[in-house]
Amino acid sequence: MFICNHCPFVKHVNPEIVKLAAEYEKKGIGFIAISSNDVENYPQDAPDLMKDNAKQMGYTFPYLYDATQETAKAYKAACTPDFYLFDTNLELVYRGQLDDSRPGNGIPLTGRDLRRAMDALLEGKEIDQDQKPSIGCNIKWKA
Repeated sequence: MFICNHCPFVKHVNPEIVKLAAEYEKKGIGFIAISSNDVENYPQDAPDLMKDNAKQMGYTFPYLYDATQETAKAYKAACTPDFYLFDTNLELVYRGQLDDSRPGNGIPLTGRDLRRAMDALLEGKEIDQDQKPSIGCNIKWKA
């Protein structure tokens, strides 16, 4: 997933990300978070603060900094949060939203969309190709 520290959408979904990681890491799905934001113009996303945020949130997965932004470009990451799910052959099988919850819309966090994709993957079932794109803050690209 592509996330960052300052985005209100990421702050909103952080509790569900932590919950999903705790549940699905036990089932064999690995989680990795990447921040690719330009820290010169967005210092709140700097690596030292990422480390603090990861500890505070209780991340059980790596939270990596993409200093060159090459990883974000390779994945065509658009926003934070942006979720990707790969199968055992490292084929992309899901790219989309966590669920329909957004800051202030009153819809509870469930992780429904990503959860359904992970469950289907684990059960060897076909993953629904009707995948809603993530909505959040755009990646803060360097000039």
